[in-house]
This record gives sequence, C-alpha cells and structure tokens, in this order.
Amino acid sequence: MYRLLAIAAAAALAAAPSAALACACGCGIFDVGQGSFMPNNANSGLEVWYRLAYMDQNQNWEGDHKAPATDNTDKQINTTFHFFGGQYVVNRKWSVMVEMPLFDRTFVSTDDGSVFGPAGTIYRAHDFALGDLEIMGMYTGFSDDLSTGLGVGVKAPTGDWHGPTGPLGGPEIDRDTLPGTGSTDLLVEGYHAGSLNRSNTLGYFVQAKFDAAVATQGQYRPGDELDAAAGVAYDLGSFGPITQITPVLQLLNSYRLHDTGANADPLNSGYERVLIDPGLSVRIRNVRLDADIAIPLYQHVNAAASPAIEGAAGQLVAGTLLSFQAAYDF
Repeated sequence: MYRLLAIAAAAALAAAPSAALACACGCGIFDVGQGSFMPNNANSGLEVWYRLAYMDQNQNWEGDHKAPATDNTDKQINTTFHFFGGQYVVNRKWSVMVEMPLFDRTFVSTDDGSVFGPAGTIYRAHDFALGDLEIMGMYTGFSDDLSTGLGVGVKAPTGDWHGPTGPLGGPEIDRDTLPGTGSTDLLVEGYHAGSLNRSNTLGYFVQAKFDAAVATQGQYRPGDELDAAAGVAYDLGSFGPITQITPVLQLLNSYRLHDTGANADPLNSGYERVLIDPGLSVRIRNVRLDADIAIPLYQHVNAAASPAIEGAAGQLVAGTLLSFQAAYDF
C-alpha cells in the first residue's frame, strides 16, 4: 500500500504549486492538486523543493464568457512564481510543512490620474517580493498506509501588501493583486488516496482545502475560498536511471467568495473555475521532477453589471497555468 501512496503523492505533485497565493486574480487554484500536504515517505524524513510556475492573465472575463478589454481598467497580470519549501515527516501519524513564495509580477493597468500621469494612460508596474508564509500540520494516523490525512495550518501576513507607489502618490498595483493579502488565514485541508487495480499501478486521490481570513489589515479582506482536486496516476515503472515515471491526469476546482472592505472590489471579485491538468512525475533515486499544464474547462467570474457602475467590469484570466518542480528527499 505504500507503493500506492507514493503513486498518489506523485500524481498530486505533477500539478500546480501550493502556496498561500491569496489574490483575487485566481492564484488560489495552486493550493490543491499537489503533494506537499501528502507525505511522500512512510518513514520519518525531510523533503525540500523548489517550484517554478507561470501565469499570464491577459483576457478579460465577465460571468462565464469573454468580455471586451475596454470594460476592464486592468490589462494584464503576468506572474512568475518561485516557491521554496520543505516537509518533515515526524512519524506515520504526523508531518509538518513550511513554504515561502516569491512573486515576480508585472501589472499593466489604466492610470486614474493618481499614479504616473493623466487619467486614462496605460502604465506598467512591477513587483518582486515575498508572498505569505504558510505552515501546515498534517495528521495521517487514520490508517497505517497514510492514505488519508487531515491538516490544519495558518497563512502568515509576511508578503508585500503595500506594493510600489507611483510618483503622484497612488498605488501602482491593486490591493487584490499584490503578493500578500495582509491577512492571517486559517487553513483546513484533507486528502484520501486509493488504488484502482490489484497491482496498485493505477492510483487515485481526492483533496480539498478551505482558506478563510481571520485577521485583516488595511481595510481589505480576501474572500473565503474552497479548492479541490481529483486525479488519477499510472505507474509505468522504471526505465534505465529513472526509478519511477508516472503520467498524471486530474481535475481542479476553485470557488471563491467576493472580497470585502474599503480597499476591495466586491463586484469584480470571486469566481469558480474548473481546469483539466495533465502532468508527468519522474523520480531518479532521491530526486523527483514534476511538470504540468492546467487548462480551464469552465470559468465563471463575478463582474459588475456595467463598467459605468464603478469604472470597470470583469476579471483577468489566464489561458494556461504552467509549473515545474524539483524536490529532494533526505
């Protein structure tokens, strides 16, 4: 059964990275469909990883359809994410995970006259800063094979939630698009893995995570979010120096409520998304390499009924989400 759990964990790892990327632009989908919260080793041990992900949000969306770019004052959110993390398996019952994200984000928007110059001018802003630190404890003592786990954690407000300021004094980047939210969040996560055949080469997993802000700053509260994933993986065995190679296919779902507060945009925040996410996990002894590409199947985003209500309508979405991870088990 340990082999089954390893397959399920590898399957999850081939998806997008997990970090507390709380932002109204769709980053929360990265919080599920990965193996950091699923112990990869039934014995005590440490795993460290580096993840690289990329997302280019350049299409305005209203409801469940594309919308004119002119409806939205924001034009593009281009982000490269770097994640540095580790997980320590204390024993068969407990493990703890810590991860810190680093954002490299370019934000293209329309000046309201308070940032760089005349109202209506398109400008480009950049922020390279830490995101919010996440710490999660996971209990896996429900069964000897670690196939079921329940975790509780916290997201600390370590990320940049102020952002750069333009020469005219106005913020260059919207509050809901900054690397940090300024909030302290409660995290609750659960997973289950199982086998679909007798040889344990075909495995499955389901996972869900709930994120709710319990303390906020700067008159902004990110909307509560529920993210879930379901996937299958097939262990193809070893090939030469490759210890294990595992193709993966999973579905990701994300549901987020409206943001609230004086510095939020309630009408143009909150969404539901479903993505299909094929990937590949390769292990060479203690090194694991994972890659995937997630593609939206369905998207519904909250939007103001008309740009005339508050000057903008819609949210920017990305056509694909890309990620690569390198991990090492000690």
